[in-house]
Amino acid sequence: MTATPPKNDRFLRALRREPVDRTPVWLMRQAGRYLPEYRATRAAAGSFLGMAKNPELACEVTLQPLRRFPLDAAILFSDILTVPDAMGLGLYFVEGEGPKFERPVRTHEDIAKLAVPDMDRDLRYVTDAVRTIRRELDNAVPLIGFSGSPWTLACYMIEGGGSENFSKVKALALNDPAAMHKLLDVVSDAVIAYLDAQRQAGAQALQVFDTWGGVLSPSMYREFSLRYLKKIAQALPRGAEKAPLILFGKGNGAYLEELADTGAEGVGIDWTVGLGDAARRTGGKVALQGNLDPVTLYAQPEAIRREVGRALDDYAQGNGGSREGHVFNLGHGMSPDMSPDHVAALVAAVHELSAR
Repeated sequence: MTATPPKNDRFLRALRREPVDRTPVWLMRQAGRYLPEYRATRAAAGSFLGMAKNPELACEVTLQPLRRFPLDAAILFSDILTVPDAMGLGLYFVEGEGPKFERPVRTHEDIAKLAVPDMDRDLRYVTDAVRTIRRELDNAVPLIGFSGSPWTLACYMIEGGGSENFSKVKALALNDPAAMHKLLDVVSDAVIAYLDAQRQAGAQALQVFDTWGGVLSPSMYREFSLRYLKKIAQALPRGAEKAPLILFGKGNGAYLEELADTGAEGVGIDWTVGLGDAARRTGGKVALQGNLDPVTLYAQPEAIRREVGRALDDYAQGNGGSREGHVFNLGHGMSPDMSPDHVAALVAAVHELSAR
């Protein structure tokens, strides 16, 4: 893909901690069920997976929020569980319950069968979607590719779906850490290959979602999550070929200094840690992304604007008075019943209140 910078490159400049005219903003789950046009596309596709595995439909829903809002980045429409699905676990979705696997990983034999998928054969629909989106974006804004973290993927692979207490995956980690590390090694190799395939197809930045790292104790987090986030950050291409990497984790506030030392360009934080505190603790080593509480979008536009201003000012105060090196986002993903009008108010407030 062409290396020509996007017409709006605020997001990439912020990840490099370079000056920008205003703080860039994009939102986790910005393509989603809160938009009526998304619901119409999903109904036409027949299922979530039918939409995600069709590059043209994945492109359409990726672009939908950009037609409504002046967002500073697009993010590939896909799912974090594409990698274990490509490993043969049989991903399916149950209405109201979320993702499930037909063949969860429970035994040494199950782990031994796991292998890094062939990106051209097993995940071609994702890289085809990246290429399609890049073509249709026409370099207006950068495109973000993504993956789940090894630990988060392992949670779904072992539990067989979502979980209230992650008893199966934690029990395996505690009872047989060698087996867990074997699983995490092959999954992290798959994540590295997957992210690099997205980069080669045209993704201009990459994000790893460590959604369930925060359920671990500190010692287990460092052994079973952070270790593999660092492996990913250090394995992806550097230099002129690199796409900047953001490590996002729910409940990662205790580990910001260690995440800043992984080699990633950015660290995404949830709303339980202050941006100013995060900026002071990371000391300019990385860009920071976040971290408005998503529930703020249920408030009225004037309250949303107030909270946006509070977050922007908090970051600047912790960053020596400078707004540089900040990508505005939510502290987690949007919910289906949020108002598009409130999203518009959020994006407008970020751009207006952060103008240099």
